[in-house]
Amino acid sequence: MSEFFKAELKDKFLEYAHGRDDYFEVQLLYDEFLRPNYSLQYVEKLLREIIDHDHNLLDIMSGNGVKIFMLSSTAYTEEFLEEGGFKDLYIEEEERWDIFLEQLSNTRRLSSEEKADLGRTEKAIYKRERLLLFGLIGAVTCSFLFTVYSLLKPLFLKTEVSRIVEIEQKLEAMEHQNKGLRQELDSVLQLYEKKIPQ
Repeated sequence: MSEFFKAELKDKFLEYAHGRDDYFEVQLLYDEFLRPNYSLQYVEKLLREIIDHDHNLLDIMSGNGVKIFMLSSTAYTEEFLEEGGFKDLYIEEEERWDIFLEQLSNTRRLSSEEKADLGRTEKAIYKRERLLLFGLIGAVTCSFLFTVYSLLKPLFLKTEVSRIVEIEQKLEAMEHQNKGLRQELDSVLQLYEKKIPQ
């Protein structure tokens, strides 16, 4: 069922309720408008949609185990129908969508020349950005390699002078140790000679 037909049915329900001065059963709406092609549950669904839109449109009483059993119009029902009812709401909504879609379709499209120019400018921007990025990566790489070289140079690239100085320092340290050992050995020998009688 189309939305327009549903809007029309809701308006007919409200007109029927407005035309009566008393409460009436939902079954009467079903018998009057939708029998035998639709079910009573469909009538209740449409009534719930009316209530969801504005609970002041109908006065509802429950009974016989159902929430919507008896209905009556309210003072606001006539005012709502005079303003156009659900049909006008539906038409206004459709017109809004039509205007919106028309505005979307009226947005100016780029010509093929503008698209080509746009592509060229984007490529130029990307080319410049790519060049700057590679330059930055190159500078960081050079800096890293220089740092590694500076750290490893003393370990592997010692000059001969520094090697000779290092060897001399080691020899001096060994001589100093030997002197210390000789002195200890001499003192031990002297003690030993004193203890052994001749």
